[in-house]
Amino acid sequence: MDNIRLILWFALLGTLWLSYSQWVQDYSSAPDAPAPAAGPTESLPEVGSAGQDDLPALTPADPQAATPAAPPAGALPDAQETPSSTVRVRTDVLDVLIDTTGGDLVRADLTEYPVDKDRPDIPVRLLDFSAGSRWVFQTGMRDVEGGAEPNHLETFEAAAPEYVLSGDELVVRLDWTADADIRASKIYTFRRGSYRVGLDFVLENGADTAWQGVAYTRMRRLHQPRDRSFTSVDSYSFTGPVLYDGDAYDKLDFDDIADEPVAQTVTSGWLAGIQHHFVAAAVPPPEDSTQFNAEANGGEWVLTAISPRKDVPAGGRLEYSAQLFVGPKLQDQLSETAQELELTVDYGIFTVLAQPMFWVLSWVHGWVGNWGLAIIVVTILIKLVFYKLQATSGRSMAKMRKLQPRMKALQERYKDDRQALGQATMDLYKREKVNPAAGCLPILVQVPFFLAFYWVLIESVEIRQAPFALWLDDLSVRDPYFVLPILMGAAMFWQTKLNPAPPDPVQARVLQIMPLVFTAFMAFFPSGLVLYWLSNTILTMLQQWRINTIVERENTPKQA
Repeated sequence: MDNIRLILWFALLGTLWLSYSQWVQDYSSAPDAPAPAAGPTESLPEVGSAGQDDLPALTPADPQAATPAAPPAGALPDAQETPSSTVRVRTDVLDVLIDTTGGDLVRADLTEYPVDKDRPDIPVRLLDFSAGSRWVFQTGMRDVEGGAEPNHLETFEAAAPEYVLSGDELVVRLDWTADADIRASKIYTFRRGSYRVGLDFVLENGADTAWQGVAYTRMRRLHQPRDRSFTSVDSYSFTGPVLYDGDAYDKLDFDDIADEPVAQTVTSGWLAGIQHHFVAAAVPPPEDSTQFNAEANGGEWVLTAISPRKDVPAGGRLEYSAQLFVGPKLQDQLSETAQELELTVDYGIFTVLAQPMFWVLSWVHGWVGNWGLAIIVVTILIKLVFYKLQATSGRSMAKMRKLQPRMKALQERYKDDRQALGQATMDLYKREKVNPAAGCLPILVQVPFFLAFYWVLIESVEIRQAPFALWLDDLSVRDPYFVLPILMGAAMFWQTKLNPAPPDPVQARVLQIMPLVFTAFMAFFPSGLVLYWLSNTILTMLQQWRINTIVERENTPKQA
């Protein structure tokens, strides 16, 4: 096997794959249905029969508990674009609105994460009640007998219109008192520095009979197909609904759940909506057998978690706790919130390699305090891990380079007889103890690690808007002056000079233009990724130069 040919193919195919795999995936399916001009029709989670806009019939977690028949919750008026009354909650990292209709989170601004680094006053808005970008939580309880219930369409009351975190914890309570016998509350708990929000349902049964019902947590989001752009980093990340059933993590395609809604009962699961760098998730109690549903209609996707049936005796009290997460994909906070919630950091098929590499990158950053320096240090560590393998490949290439004059002589001698040329070439390799295939395995082994590091740099929110030095004040966007891509192209050009020239003129020409191709491809990639590639190329070039020097010295006759 020709080592140079292998390098060329991997370089070209790898770059094309990184650039267009996600684009092809998105555009290979039929166009998504456009979102409706009007707001979606509201409905309640059905606990009996199912309707087009309602949830499938509830399957009780307790096999001995029959599901009582319940009247279907019919269609309700269209959602208001602007809540009639809200409660504002501000912490050191969140600025949220809670709609008193339903007592739910309907808007969330991430105050520590501006949309644009040049406009720090405009934060990322993750949840939004407006019709054009609707993304809200809807939570509540349903009475299986069809009686009064504190669902997400009922009115809740708070003690104050605004709350501000002053200590380490802030508790916001909203009460429902529409029924004389049943009292209910939603209690939100916010903590300093945290994007995890505790949500506790409390129901007190003052009636003479038992109350039977379920608690539910639902997420609704307007489906907005993204415009794919080669120059946009967001184009490479999945945006949409995801489910975790305790064993498997599934990204749900809008068209698939529109054609075939998902319904399953799980434990230790969660539901979420993700986009590049950010996530909103709902985590039911892990010990419960929760019914998960996913559907899409009317231009929206809807994820719902329904608890097992809860029985509250006369004079009794029910407490049901869930966790919400609204914020950046900070892996420490995600893992503390729920089992495997850090999978929302979408490393794809390279997760098993990318997660450990991210931990190493974070550990190095803790020492050096700069993400650019951390990228360089981790690149050096990767090169050290594969030093012996790369040395094997390098020695093979150095010996091949040493044989170039003799190879050209054979090509001239047997230019009209390819079979004789092949035999003479193999004889030469055998005499000189050169194995052209010796460098193949090291290259194959390293490719998955390089691709995994690529996804670490693309997906990790910690590197978003992180400065490096001089003009590079944001490693998550392209180099504004294209200095890094040009340096990378120059380094790749000099690297080719250290390797043996391919015997085929076409391959030689491809090798010459490869630095230009890579420079063009990488010009619009995040500068953090280009910094990694530049560092890796320089280190590879230095290692190959050293190996060439050693091989040259070994083949130089010693003077008496």
